[in-house]
Amino acid sequence: MIIKPGELLASINTPADLRKLKPEQLVQVSQELRQYIIDVVSIHGGHFGASLGVVELTTALHYVFNTPYDQLVWDVGHQAYGHKILTGRRDIFHTNRKYGGISGFPKRKESEYDTFGVGHSSTSISAALGMAVASKYKGEEDRQHIAVIGDGAMTGGMAFEALNHAGVANANLLVVLNDNCMSIDPNVGALKEYLTDITTSRTYNKVRDEIWNVLGKISKFGPNAQHIASKVESGIKATLLKQSNLFEGLKFRYFGPIDGHDVNHLASVMEDLKHIPGPKILHCLTTKGKGYALAEKDQTKWHAPGLFDKITGEIYKTHHEKPQPPKYQDVFGHTIVELAEQNPKIMGVTPAMPSGCSLNIMMKAMPDRAFDVGIAEQHAVTFSAGLATQGLVPFCNIYSTFMQRGYDQVLHDVCLQNLNVVFCLDRAGFAGADGPTHHGAYDIAYMRCIPNMVVAAPMNEQELRNMMFTASQEDMGPFTIRYPRGEGVMPNWRTPLELQQVGKGRTIQEGEEIAILTFGHIGNYAVDVCNKLAYDGITPGHYDMRYTKPLDEELLHHIFTRYDKVITVEDGCLQGGFGSAILEFMVDNGYTSQVKRLGIPDKIFEHGSQLELHREAGFAPEDIERTVREMIGVPVKV
Repeated sequence: MIIKPGELLASINTPADLRKLKPEQLVQVSQELRQYIIDVVSIHGGHFGASLGVVELTTALHYVFNTPYDQLVWDVGHQAYGHKILTGRRDIFHTNRKYGGISGFPKRKESEYDTFGVGHSSTSISAALGMAVASKYKGEEDRQHIAVIGDGAMTGGMAFEALNHAGVANANLLVVLNDNCMSIDPNVGALKEYLTDITTSRTYNKVRDEIWNVLGKISKFGPNAQHIASKVESGIKATLLKQSNLFEGLKFRYFGPIDGHDVNHLASVMEDLKHIPGPKILHCLTTKGKGYALAEKDQTKWHAPGLFDKITGEIYKTHHEKPQPPKYQDVFGHTIVELAEQNPKIMGVTPAMPSGCSLNIMMKAMPDRAFDVGIAEQHAVTFSAGLATQGLVPFCNIYSTFMQRGYDQVLHDVCLQNLNVVFCLDRAGFAGADGPTHHGAYDIAYMRCIPNMVVAAPMNEQELRNMMFTASQEDMGPFTIRYPRGEGVMPNWRTPLELQQVGKGRTIQEGEEIAILTFGHIGNYAVDVCNKLAYDGITPGHYDMRYTKPLDEELLHHIFTRYDKVITVEDGCLQGGFGSAILEFMVDNGYTSQVKRLGIPDKIFEHGSQLELHREAGFAPEDIERTVREMIGVPVKV
C-alpha cells in the first residue's frame, strides 16, 4: 500500500526545503507530518506515541537551525521518526525497523543528519557537549549544538553528569527538555515532581510570561536590559517556586516552560536562543501521543502498539484456536508475585521498564515491595545491593543491553561483597526490530567472568520458574538468569516450583557420534533439528546445559568421553560466551574432540525479526542441521 504524504510534506526532501516555507505554513507541515507518522506506523508498526509528541518540536528545530551543519542529537531515539521523514527518508520510512530497512533510531551511517547514534538514553547532553567543545576548538563559532532529551531520559545519571560539566564548559549548547512526564511508563522520582512544580505554578507562569515578553523586546532597551531582566526573572523563580532553579544552579540559562505544540512560538523562541551564547535549556511541555486521542489517553499502551486500524484504534492481534505460550517476561512477572507471596524477603526492582519486563504485575499487587527507579541502571544495581545487605532478596530486572550500563556496580557492589541479588536479564540474545543498540549479545561473556556470579538460562517457562525459585533461596549469592524477548514453548506453564541443583544440566536425549550442547531457549531449535534428523537415522545427543557458570563438569566428562564431535549453540556472542566456556573445559581436561561453536559472531548485526537474525548469524535450525551433517560426513539436503 502506497501512503501519500500531504502537499507540503511531499515537497520536503531535506530541511533546506522546509526552510523555504513561510512561518505560517509550519502548522500545516506539522499536521501533515503527524498524519504521515500515523498512517505509516498503523500499517507497518514501530514506536508511536513518542514521535507524535515532538512533531511541532521537530518541525521548529529543522526550520530554525541549519541542520546538518548545526548538530541535532535526539535522546531517546524513538522520538526521531519525524526527524527521519524531514531529512530525506520519507519515501523509505515504511521500511523502518524491518530487515534491510532503515533503523528505528538515529544512526550515523544512515544519514548525515543523524549526528549521534542513540538507542539507550541519557547520552545526548554529553554527546552534544563534546560536539560543541570540538566546534569551539576548531573556531566554528557560528555552529549550534542541540540536545533534545525526553521520554524520561533526564532521570539518567549520565544526563546530570553532562549538565554539571556543560555549566562550566562555556560551550554553545542548547538542551531542549521534552517534558511529557513519560518514558515508556510514567516518569518517577523527585525530578519529575520538581518539573511538575515548575509547570503547575500558575503565579509563576503568569509572571514568567510577562518577563518573557520583555525579553523578546530586549534589544530596544540597551545592553544592560538583558542582565537586569535575567536578574528579575531569577528572583521571581526563586520566590514563587520557593526554591532556586535546578538548571540555573548548574549555570544554565533556563527558558520556559513553553507549549511544545505551538510550532510558531517554538520557532520564534529558538530563533532568539540562537543568539544567546553558552549553555541554555529550553523546557517544552508536550503530550506523548499528541494528535491521536487513544495514544494521548493510554500513553504506555501506545508507546509501540504494533499494527492497528487508525480509524477505530483497534490494535490487531493474532487469534489462535489453541492456547499459546506466554511471553517470558510475563512468566517472570507472575512468578515473582507467586514467590513473593511465599517469601516476604523478595523485592522487585527495575529501571523504568515495569511494563516492558512485567514487574508492573508485582507493582500493582505489592506496591511496597516493587520499585521503578527511573532510567538509572547503575542505581538500580546498587540499590538492590543495599536491599540485599539487610537480608532481603531483590530481583533486579534489567534488559540485557541495559545491564551493560550497570556493569561496574555488578562487579564492585554485588559480586565482590557476594550479595544475594538476582539479575533477570530480559531481551537476552537478538532483540529483533530494535536493532544493535538493543541486542542482548554480551551478557553471557561479561557475567561469567566475574567471581561469585552464577549464570543460568532457561530452555522453557518451567525452567525459568525453577531458576527464579532456586535463586531466591537464602545465601545463594549473585545470580543471573537470562531469557529472550518473546514467547516460550509451554501453553501450560504454571508448573509446580522445584529447586534446581545449581550448575546441573540435563540430558534431552543420548545419541551417537555427535553431541549438541545448548544454553537457554535456543535449545528448542536443537529439539526440532534432532526430531527432523531422526527420520534419516541420525541421532545426535542433545544436552541442555542450563548453567554456563558453574558448568556441569560431571555431564561434560560424560559428553567428551562419549562423543568426538560436539556442537555448542547459544544466542549470545561467541567470544567469551557459552561455547568458549565449553572449550575451556575441554582444554583444561585434556580432551581433543572436534568442537564447532554456533552463536553471534564478532560483528554488528542490524535489525530484523529474531529468526532472520539467527539465520544471518548462522545458528537458525537449518544451520544447526547443516553443521551436524557436515561434521558427521552426511550429505546436506538441498
